[in-house]
Amino acid sequence: MNRKSIRVALLLLGAFALLAGGLSACNTVKGAGQDLKAAGQAIERKAEQKKRY
Repeated sequence: MNRKSIRVALLLLGAFALLAGGLSACNTVKGAGQDLKAAGQAIERKAEQKKRY
């Protein structure tokens, strides 16, 4: 292989690595958002139970 084809191969490998990382980050952020939403709902339920009026 010559230098140009090695550079192209490395560039493609890097692009695929960034793409894979970006896609997995989407799932992580989505999961974190769902966890925060569930925690907020639990706090709301407890607040409703503690109301005195």
